[in-house]
Amino acid sequence: MPSSAVVFGVSALYLAVCLGLGLWPGRKASASAAGYVAGDRTLGLVLMYFITGATIFSAFAFLGAPGWAYSRGAAAFYILGYGALGFAPLYFLGPRAARLGRAWGFVTQAEMVSARVRSPAVAGVMAAISVVAFVPYLALQMKGAGYVLSAVTREAIPDWAGAALVYGVVLIYVLRSGVLGVGWTNTFQGLFMMVLAWGLGLYLPHALYGGVGPMFDRLAAERPELLLAPGLTSGGEPWSWGEYSSAIVVSVVGFSVWPHLFMKAFTARDERTIRRTVVLYPTFQVFLVPLFLIGFCGVFFESAPERADQVLPHMLMNMELPALLVGLFCAGALAASMSSGDAVVQFAPAVVATLYARKVDAHGVLAGLLAGSAVTVVLVLWPDLRPWPVHAGLYGLAVNLAALGIVTRWFGRGGSLDLRAFYDGIVPADEADGDGDGQRICEGDCGQQAGRAVPRPSVQDRRAVRYAPLPRV
Repeated sequence: MPSSAVVFGVSALYLAVCLGLGLWPGRKASASAAGYVAGDRTLGLVLMYFITGATIFSAFAFLGAPGWAYSRGAAAFYILGYGALGFAPLYFLGPRAARLGRAWGFVTQAEMVSARVRSPAVAGVMAAISVVAFVPYLALQMKGAGYVLSAVTREAIPDWAGAALVYGVVLIYVLRSGVLGVGWTNTFQGLFMMVLAWGLGLYLPHALYGGVGPMFDRLAAERPELLLAPGLTSGGEPWSWGEYSSAIVVSVVGFSVWPHLFMKAFTARDERTIRRTVVLYPTFQVFLVPLFLIGFCGVFFESAPERADQVLPHMLMNMELPALLVGLFCAGALAASMSSGDAVVQFAPAVVATLYARKVDAHGVLAGLLAGSAVTVVLVLWPDLRPWPVHAGLYGLAVNLAALGIVTRWFGRGGSLDLRAFYDGIVPADEADGDGDGQRICEGDCGQQAGRAVPRPSVQDRRAVRYAPLPRV
């Protein structure tokens, strides 16, 4: 049985390395919001690749993915499907967002959308939805980190203390270095997770079954339902193709508009870096394959875990393995939890309309966000209300699109920035002074220029204009 002291020592060393890597880049970033949140828009391909990949593959990767394969079989492959396709929309959305970020000083998608429709209420609603989505997401990461440390130390460290230790380290380097600290730690953590995942994914089938092939031969003979697409539900019943396919669609649509992922478009050095990151991103899914193998390994293990997502630490703690190996697993799981909602998919129509639609209205965006989120929540809580067995988020997305289009077309107030002017960094000439220099943006006779557009005002003025009152109609 592994020594708890050795396991904790390896984990503590890993956390110390992460803390050092996270604090070091803080010396280079500027003291501005763009420096802290967007890394002064200087991230290159390597950092962009790992910061996007490691951000998405959280504690769910090391604990949830093996648990899905263990309990639901082929259903776990849906994760590969949306992971390979989910980043594709950013190939088109990302460069446009980056261009606007440089022109207007945006560092979040809520800023961008609210600036186009000239409504701070839109930013507030998007922030509220993000909080609702992120509370369980962050709780999952913290719970996962705490559980791993507690399990591998035989509860010498309670869950709450493990979570506090790990996220205390994260809090320190994020407060000090911002996104640059996250970028360097995610690069280290991503490489570490890949090596460890493949090491365990190949070692465990060999140790328990004599190889990957014999393991699948036994599964095909004794548990064939685990290998039949589209797999099983959480209750062990066959999953329908409608649920499986719609889950992939909703995940793909929502993937790129997760706030912590979309805002990485504002950090890239240039538009080419964003496109190259998107093209290379599917290769990160290779990291998931060995985790599925680990989950399948647990099907015929001599004892069963209390919960499916505990299958990997359960096997490691009940095998005669070197304490160093178990410690490395613990570090890998912590890497996943440190580098880290259906409701967030509702951002997609607003973001696409902001970047592409000639006409978009604040009331339409608000109506879509609120109606789509409400429908999603209702159908998640009462799934029997769904007319067809498809993902609840898909119904919410359809209602969102309809509300956005109808309200913008027939009930909109107007006042949104023109699409071309938005991309050119142009604002109405009769807006109020925003940089405190005592002059209006037109810097001249505003009475003669009222209603016209003046190109390239200061970034400070442009940022102020985003929340200027809507004109009366």
